Amino acid sequence: MIFETHAHFDDEAFDKDRDSLLSSMQQNGIGTIVNATASRKTVEQSIELTKKYPFIYTTIGVHPSDCDEMDDDELKWLEEMCSYDKAVAVGEIGLDYHYDEPSKEIQKKWFEAQIEMARRVKLPLIIHSRDAAKDTLDIMKALRSEEIGGDIHCFSYSVEIAREYLNMGFYIGVGGVITFKNGKKLREVVEYAPIDQIVIETDSPYLAPEPYRGKRNSSLNLPLVAQRIAELKGLTTEEVIEITEANARKLYNL
Repeated sequence: MIFETHAHFDDEAFDKDRDSLLSSMQQNGIGTIVNATASRKTVEQSIELTKKYPFIYTTIGVHPSDCDEMDDDELKWLEEMCSYDKAVAVGEIGLDYHYDEPSKEIQKKWFEAQIEMARRVKLPLIIHSRDAAKDTLDIMKALRSEEIGGDIHCFSYSVEIAREYLNMGFYIGVGGVITFKNGKKLREVVEYAPIDQIVIETDSPYLAPEPYRGKRNSSLNLPLVAQRIAELKGLTTEEVIEITEANARKLYNL
C-alpha cells in the first residue's frame, strides 16, 4: 500500500468532498496518510482527522510562514500536543525566504525552538525549506539535527545539498515536481539518492503531478510519482511503492 508522507487534508480546498475523498483512499491503494500541520488551527483540525480515520496520522508544528504568531505559550502547547498518540513528527518547520514576512530572525528563532522541542519529545523533524538552503542546513548542523532525524519535505535543492542531508541520515521527500518539465534538478537528486532514503508525498492540495499540474492535488495521484521514481531508479512502480512505504514506517516509527 502507498504511504503518503505529507498532505494537508485539513485545507479548505477539500471542504466540499473531504469525507468522500478520504473514504476512497484505501480502496485506491493509499494505505497510510500523514497530515502535516502549519499552525495551531491546523494542528487542531489535523488531530480531528486522525480521530475519524484510523489510517491518518498527524505532525505537530508551525510553518515558517505562520511563525510570527508564535510565543512561549504556543510552544508549550505544541509540546503538549506532541504527546498525542497519533502524533508522529514535529513539522512542518523550517525557513521560507520566498516572501519578506515573517522576518528571517523570527523564522530562525522558532525553527531552532521547534528543533529542540523535537529532541525533547523524541519525534522526527519534517523540514520545510524554500529559498533558504544555506541557513536551513547551517541551523540543522549547529543543532545536531542528525541526532533527531527526519525528512526534508518537498526537496527543491541541488544534489550537493541533498548529499549533506543524506549523509546526516535524513530522508528526501519527493512529490509531483518530479514529473514537471522544469523538475530536472529533483530528478537528478532522485537518481543520486539511495532508494532507502526516499519517501513519497503530494503536499496536497498543492503541486499536482503532470498531467494534472495546476489542479487540486490529492494522495490518489501518488502512483504517478512512484512511476517516475521507478523509471529513474530502474525499478518497477510496485517496488518503489513497497520500498518507500517501508522507509516511511521507519521515518515515523510506525
